[in-house]
Amino acid sequence: MTETLRVAVIGAGRMGADHIQRLSKRIHGAEVAAVVDVDLARAQAAIEGIPGAVALADAEEALNNGNVNAVLIATPGFLHEDILLKALAKDIPILCEKPLTPDAESAWKIVRAEEELGHKRIQVGFMRRFDAEYAALGQVIRDHELGELLMLHHQHRNPTTPPGFTNEMLINDSVVHEFDAIRFFTGEEITSVQVRLGKATKNAPAGQHDPQHVLVETESGVLADVEIYVNAKFGYEVATQAAFEDGIVNIGGDKGPYTRSAGHWGGHVTPGFEERFGAAYDVEIQSWVDAALRGEIGGPTAWDGYATAACCEAGVEAQKNGEKVAVKLNAKPALYS
Repeated sequence: MTETLRVAVIGAGRMGADHIQRLSKRIHGAEVAAVVDVDLARAQAAIEGIPGAVALADAEEALNNGNVNAVLIATPGFLHEDILLKALAKDIPILCEKPLTPDAESAWKIVRAEEELGHKRIQVGFMRRFDAEYAALGQVIRDHELGELLMLHHQHRNPTTPPGFTNEMLINDSVVHEFDAIRFFTGEEITSVQVRLGKATKNAPAGQHDPQHVLVETESGVLADVEIYVNAKFGYEVATQAAFEDGIVNIGGDKGPYTRSAGHWGGHVTPGFEERFGAAYDVEIQSWVDAALRGEIGGPTAWDGYATAACCEAGVEAQKNGEKVAVKLNAKPALYS
């Protein structure tokens, strides 16, 4: 295997630009070889100061570039399927930001294509698995330090939402992370999802019901709930409380020192996901690069992307009917067992 991953970053928007800087400044064993964006000027701006990188407007042109031997996909989800299939045909390492694809049917198509390839090439960008606190809680669960895990309580709060952020996006773009976290913590598939719509904030835009309460059950009966509140105003807060037979563990919440002075007390809340999970992104991308150089993947698989897509479909259906909706999964291929 090559000693350097020469990465084509597809998509130079907010997430892609962040990864471009990460790969060029903080990641070892990789370099940015190409940046692709339909807005060529944005791609050209993204490669400024990166020696040898080229700006392109077409993903296929990047995949056919002889200097590219890996791809990082950071485009909107509806564009992922075509790029993934073309990258799999090249048999090169792939890191695909979530979602794998926007729906379970197309995600299953990707799983089958990788299965036919005969080895894993796709790592899906569920970066929370690489957060130090998430990893620590995961270890407590796996080591049974506090007995069996019984329940998980998640809070996912954003200060506000961008224009066009629909009701369905609360599930597909936000709770998708909690679906993956629940699967990561429990090591089990989610069997059902229910969504309850209660009192809504005046700060939610038209057509969006915020906040929502999502109820989840896993194969062994672990119960989990998610408060998704995307117009909370005060900042970006992602927290989890895990209830065990012999104790309680909390992660996330306020960050930094907690200060008492001059009749006031408190700390600060991160303003966005970049600040809250910046270190996790660094660990995630380094894990992908290190594994790719060994011919492996270093994180969540295409199956994880498919399974969370199925959870999201159940969640959106549950939004609409208020009922508990079963998560429908195809049989897991041996490649992912």
